[in-house]
Amino acid sequence: MIDEQTRGQRRVRRAVVVLPNGFTLVNLFFGIFAIVAASRGDFTTAGLYVVFGGIADALDGRVARATRTGSRFGSELDSLVDAISFGLAPALIMYFAVLNRDGWDWIFVFLYTACAVIRLARFNVEQAGRAKKYFHGLPSPAAGVTLATYYWFSQTDLYSNTMIGDLPWDMVLRYLMLMLAFLMISNVSYPAVPTIGYRKPSEIIGSLVVASTFFGVLFLPKEFFFPALILYVVYGLVKTVVYGLMDRRPSGDAPVISDDDELDEPLTRELLEPELAAAQRKRRRRRRNRGGQRPFSSGPE
Repeated sequence: MIDEQTRGQRRVRRAVVVLPNGFTLVNLFFGIFAIVAASRGDFTTAGLYVVFGGIADALDGRVARATRTGSRFGSELDSLVDAISFGLAPALIMYFAVLNRDGWDWIFVFLYTACAVIRLARFNVEQAGRAKKYFHGLPSPAAGVTLATYYWFSQTDLYSNTMIGDLPWDMVLRYLMLMLAFLMISNVSYPAVPTIGYRKPSEIIGSLVVASTFFGVLFLPKEFFFPALILYVVYGLVKTVVYGLMDRRPSGDAPVISDDDELDEPLTRELLEPELAAAQRKRRRRRRNRGGQRPFSSGPE
């Protein structure tokens, strides 16, 4: 009876461990499907799949933290999948929808994807297990969804019936891809998810931002996503420049540990274990030196 109960608990535990990686693979599914849809000329659906991938990407880390099943394997898998879903897929959507396929415009796809991959590799190395309020560099999901939802925005009345539609978007989008690529590998600070509350001005502003985002996504998704993300991109850039001129850093600014989620405790312990072991060795050496005789020295230290 006990053995059967133990086996049942192990099966449940195994299923819980697999669950976060399942969301990561769902993200990969939507990334691949977005590329396929874009190659068929269905750019609206392709953008929707990238957004769905972003939702799955947000869920995998939160599920890992809630179930305490984070691992180095899951972190590496998440980064590899993000390179496809928010690097290659949005770039190919732009290539099929906007860029000139007969010339050298594919180089924009390479540059954007390369910067997304570099960003993910850099932040894998820099994972530190600390809480964050800011991202260093534009998060790849934000950059990817920005590109993927441009076509949505181009099909709205806000785009076609205003001066916005008169802009030279063929050229603007090329520069936009380069700018997003640069920002992903930069140290420009971007705010993470705002804190919700009513006791501080920052919490009130955060609550208003969350409520506005919820309203826009729910009722005006095609008009909302692309302009809102452009504002997010510009906001981080302008704020970093202003703080740089003032020789300040945003309050709470600290190196982020992944693109969208904090490391959970097991993964943090795994990453920091070598440093902790080295610190313990130093403490043991100091205790031995204090407990033994002072070594003979022929001169001043």
